[in-house]
Amino acid sequence: MQSYDAGPTDHEAGTAPLIEDTIGANFERTAAAHPDVEALVDVAQGLRWTYRELNDEIDVVARGLLGRGIAKGDRVGIWSPNCAEWTIVQYATAKIGAILVNINPAYRTHELSYVLNQSGVRMLISATSFKTSDYVAMVGQVRAEAPTLRMVIFLGTEDWAALRDAAVPAQQLRERMDSLSNTDPINIQYTSGTTGFPKGATLSHRNILNNGFFVTEGINLKPGDRLCIPVPFYHCFGMVMGNLGCTTHGVTMVIPAPGFEPGITLETIEAERCTGVYGVPTMFIAMQNHPSFADRDLSSLRTGVMAGAVCPIEVMKRCINEMHMAEVAICYGMTETSPVSCQTLHDDDLERRTATIGRAHPHVEIKVVDPETGDIVERGQPGEFCTRGYSVMLGYWEDPEKTAEAIDQDGWMHTGDLAVMREDGYCTIVGRIKDMVIRGGENVYPREIEEFLYAHPDIEDAQVIGVPDTRYGEEICVWIKLKPGAERLDAEAIREFATGRLAHYKIPRYVHLVDEFPMTVTGKIRKVQMREESVRILGLANS
Repeated sequence: MQSYDAGPTDHEAGTAPLIEDTIGANFERTAAAHPDVEALVDVAQGLRWTYRELNDEIDVVARGLLGRGIAKGDRVGIWSPNCAEWTIVQYATAKIGAILVNINPAYRTHELSYVLNQSGVRMLISATSFKTSDYVAMVGQVRAEAPTLRMVIFLGTEDWAALRDAAVPAQQLRERMDSLSNTDPINIQYTSGTTGFPKGATLSHRNILNNGFFVTEGINLKPGDRLCIPVPFYHCFGMVMGNLGCTTHGVTMVIPAPGFEPGITLETIEAERCTGVYGVPTMFIAMQNHPSFADRDLSSLRTGVMAGAVCPIEVMKRCINEMHMAEVAICYGMTETSPVSCQTLHDDDLERRTATIGRAHPHVEIKVVDPETGDIVERGQPGEFCTRGYSVMLGYWEDPEKTAEAIDQDGWMHTGDLAVMREDGYCTIVGRIKDMVIRGGENVYPREIEEFLYAHPDIEDAQVIGVPDTRYGEEICVWIKLKPGAERLDAEAIREFATGRLAHYKIPRYVHLVDEFPMTVTGKIRKVQMREESVRILGLANS
């Protein structure tokens, strides 16, 4: 492993050693050390547990799963928005060595059927409904198509009480816990692919326990601090960076609502005196522009994480100046790397926390390579971001071919992201390899143009894509979301704003005004869909 100063690869040895516990053993260690600290608060349900109480509740559910015959390595699916039971099931399955399969609450029958069958789910724990989703009806429609599915537990019904009533003696749980290894697979998370079916990233205790721990180390949360978690549990941001980050440190997990609501999140931060809050950039934008924002007392906030997409500089500045989050961090990663590979630190200067994604996480190596040759590029030059270390997934569930495409023979995970590593080891993401626009032979990185447009007084958010062009191969198109009350902008106004400040080939030819961007539930912009819609709107199908 090369040292920090050795060259264009980078790693951070870290001050704390890797945790070699299982998730269950680590949780019990925290509960023993901080038994009376509040562990979990579900605001919507009015539920609260201390660490001692939550450990007892997790044990009851774990013993109930054993009583229902769930074996080590069996897959237990959970299909629900955020709630206390989600967290309890996360730790109960970890204690018995069952593999938790996270199912996106936005899925419909086609996707549900695929996930149940691809992972071989034996038990499904599901909400009954959420927003427009009737989970009971959808489970009924696909159950005959899922031959491995033997049991369905609906939350909020007598099913949950019956599961708890099935609890076997505590000794059987001890015996199961003693048989587990921290390198066992414990979680399958389906990545939101832009084409084809999603792939099941398979993660171990060691993968996600350590990643949650080191993310939380980086933002300086301590026992008794309180973290507001409005990001979804079915994704790494919620269950790893949120829940596991808290439970490795004796921090309180605060669930503001089943799904993200900016007003409720702000209300929860104030009422629960939260120390930190997590979110993707669109969540922070929504909170900062909510009518109640100026009236909320957010002075308890000190820290948090913004991740899931590259973070607009102006939004970050408002987090620090108006939300009191002086120690807020940027994190970068992907599900396949548990998820975080780079992070800014709580005491980094403003420039590093607004202009970069941070530097290599503890015990993780990173490098930036030429996507064509695989050779490491010089610092300051763009290339594909690759990472290696404890955090790299075990592989895609039952898909060795896709696994081999993502992880090379030397253990490097190839992310598909274009990055630049600075001389100080801090990195910036300049786009996706597939999102890079090639206009007349010039490589154009959408992120650079987006960051420039954020400085326009009328623009709330901007997303740049390439669209077909007969002359240049591709042209620049920008989708713009205006600030409330702003005047309409057209392509001529954007050209006038950019002329003399951006190279001519980076100035967007097309401008499309929108109220919202198409995005995944985790806040990632779906640029493939944007490109398809732009081609249709602009009549470029034959270009």
